[in-house]
Amino acid sequence: MARPRSSDGRPSPNGADAATPAPAPSRGSRWRRRLRLALFVVPIVAALHFAYSSGDRAGYVQKFSKKGWVCKTWEGELAMVSLPGAMPEIFRFTVRDDTVARAINQHLGERVALSYEQHEGLPRCLGETEYFITAVRRVQP
Repeated sequence: MARPRSSDGRPSPNGADAATPAPAPSRGSRWRRRLRLALFVVPIVAALHFAYSSGDRAGYVQKFSKKGWVCKTWEGELAMVSLPGAMPEIFRFTVRDDTVARAINQHLGERVALSYEQHEGLPRCLGETEYFITAVRRVQP
């Protein structure tokens, strides 16, 4: 009796026909797949909820736009000037909340204080920076 052959004409290694479906994944492999997924997702969720640092920065928002190919976030730059005529320090930030983004857009060109939380180790899809703005308020010059 001849051995069964695969579609390309070679003998099948296990003696079964090539058209036979693969066996369903075992219970152990499904458990391992879920564990790998949990080990990937849990640190990201934890990093989103626990801030490494938080604080305020004051200055003038000089650049603010919505960016991203898939995950759209608001990205901006705050020019922090310590003395008139001095070179400003640039603070790059990300905004995920549309209401905060609207408030920043209302105060463009004015001196503002941005409250932020720093979240380290997040995927780039969640924002280009690790500084996420949570609130904005106008500051008198």
